[in-house]
Amino acid sequence: MMTTVAPKTAYLGWLSRVLASAKKVAPERTERADLVLGYATGYDAAVIAPFVRSLRSWFDGTIALVVDRRDDVLALLEEHEVVAVHPEPTAGWEPHAVVARFSAYADLIERWPDADSVFVTDVRDVVFQGDPFAPRPAQMEVFNEWDGGDLGAHAFNTKHLTAVFGEDIAASLADKACLCVGTIIGPRDDVLRLCRTMLMLAAIPRSEIGGAFGADQAVFNMAIHYGLVRASVQPNYRRVATIGMTPGDMLHFHEGRVVNPTGGFSPIVHQHDRHPHLADPIHTLWGKGLRYCGRTKSKTAADRGLRLQRSLMRRLPELR
Repeated sequence: MMTTVAPKTAYLGWLSRVLASAKKVAPERTERADLVLGYATGYDAAVIAPFVRSLRSWFDGTIALVVDRRDDVLALLEEHEVVAVHPEPTAGWEPHAVVARFSAYADLIERWPDADSVFVTDVRDVVFQGDPFAPRPAQMEVFNEWDGGDLGAHAFNTKHLTAVFGEDIAASLADKACLCVGTIIGPRDDVLRLCRTMLMLAAIPRSEIGGAFGADQAVFNMAIHYGLVRASVQPNYRRVATIGMTPGDMLHFHEGRVVNPTGGFSPIVHQHDRHPHLADPIHTLWGKGLRYCGRTKSKTAADRGLRLQRSLMRRLPELR
């Protein structure tokens, strides 16, 4: 009688651990219909303040952020009634935070079973200029990274699509819209399904590729463009203005808002920190005396050693 040995990889081992731990969290009930989730480890209060304060000026629903145990951060979140969640340490290998965050998002969505619409988002470079849920999303919405550009013309995305899925699949997606994983909104169950789909897709390559920085973009674009989850691809400068690749001279700050090249403004602005002439007045407006210092975690010798180790592991075969 033949026995089948299940493939064991570092990534699958990590995934099994986080899925098991997720079942131990009791759900919470809320009368507030909408939910905003972000992953903001490695930042001080000054970095997080524009996100939290601008969002609270428009939105009174549930906000939960994954953050470090820092007194300044916890005080900021408590002041604005934001739920502080701390990443649980797991034994053994872990993926990069950009991949691990989708496990945290899935856990948090499960924690609020009564949520209606969910917005999962970057934190450091996002600011709000209106209600993020207006108009209410009828289905999951995903957003273009840049106007008129496709995946094949974006070197970063092409690199990681090729690493995760191979040259042929990367080529098949070359003419598709370059979608940004940093802002996603939609009905609760749809966003939860996307998070789980992305986590499983990232298990396909060797662990040090599927769990690496940039893999989140690759599996996100794959999931959407291959129809593994349903989503409406939205043009830039509507609900979300993703402005990292927009020429700076086409954007300006007027009366407390970032004005789009179209002359209007979006309720959500993403990647404002790519443009100092926007980031500075945003932090002046929403920082309210907090000194902006950027990331608080410096690169140590151990960090550099870990990066070198991961680079080596990406080049070695993995027993599966």
